[in-house]
Amino acid sequence: MPINKGNTQGKSKQLSKKKRIEVEQPSPQGRNFDDMAEKFSRNIYGTTKGQIRQAVLGQDLRQLLTELPQRPLRILDAGGGEGQMACELAALGHQVLLCDLSGEMIKRAKAAAAEKGVSDNMQFVQCPAQDVAQYLEQPVDLILFHAVIEWLAEPQQALQALNDCLLPGGAISLMFYNVNGLLMRHMVLGNFGHVEAGLPKIKKSSLLPDYPLEPNQVYQWLEEMGLQITGKTGVRVFHDYLRNRQQHKQDFDELLALEQRYCRQEPFVSLGRYIHVMAHKPDRKDEL
Repeated sequence: MPINKGNTQGKSKQLSKKKRIEVEQPSPQGRNFDDMAEKFSRNIYGTTKGQIRQAVLGQDLRQLLTELPQRPLRILDAGGGEGQMACELAALGHQVLLCDLSGEMIKRAKAAAAEKGVSDNMQFVQCPAQDVAQYLEQPVDLILFHAVIEWLAEPQQALQALNDCLLPGGAISLMFYNVNGLLMRHMVLGNFGHVEAGLPKIKKSSLLPDYPLEPNQVYQWLEEMGLQITGKTGVRVFHDYLRNRQQHKQDFDELLALEQRYCRQEPFVSLGRYIHVMAHKPDRKDEL
C-alpha cells in the first residue's frame, strides 16, 4: 500500500526514521533464518517468484558448467539455504559442500538431499559463509553465493573471503538483491515518500534484505579482486512490476518465457529484483 497520501509525506519520513531506530543492528555474520525458515520456504521458494528464480539460475548455471573443466567439480554453495541448487549439481555427479548460518536450513537441505538420493555427493556445515574456508580441504572450482550478500554488514570482505577459496580458473555465481529494482518497485506502487526517505527497512521480521546493493558497486568489487565478469542476468525483470498479481499464476508460462527472453538484455538486467553475475578467476597460466 502507498505510504505517501495527501499531506502525510512529513509524517511518513518521521515514522520511517523512528522505525529505523527500533530495528536491531544485523549481525556481521548475516541473517540467521532459524526463526523464519518456514516463512522463507513458503514465501520465496514456494511461489512464482521462486519458480522464476530457479528457472533463470538453472539456465545460467548450465551454461557456466560448460565453461569449467569437464570432470566432477568441487563446488561450494555458500549460504545455500534449503539446497535446491546444490542438490541439482550433486545429481550431476559434482561434490558439493553447502554451508549456512541456520541450523534449520541445514536440516532442510539434508532432508532434500536424502529425498533426491544425492547425500553421498554432499557435505553440510553450519557456519557463516565468511568462515567456510576452514572446512575446505582444497580450493573449489565453483562457488554459489545466492541471495546472501545483501544480508551482510561487510559484503566486500565476504566476497574476498570466498574468492580466496576459489581455484584459479574457477568461477563464482553471485546473485544479489538489486537496490534499483527495489526503488522501481516502490515507484510503481506510488510509494514516493518511502523512496524520498531512502528506502528504509521498517519491519524487523521482513524478508526484505538489510543491505540492497548497487550493481556497479558489486561489479567493481569483483573486478578489483581480479575476477573477470562473463555474464549478467536480471532475475524477475517483469514479475514484480505486474499490476495484476493474478497473472503471476494465471499466465505463468507466458510470463516465464518472457522473463527468460529478456533477462540477459539491458535495460532489463538492471531492473531485475535480483541480479545474477558470473565471474571467472584467471588461470595462473593466463597470467604468465
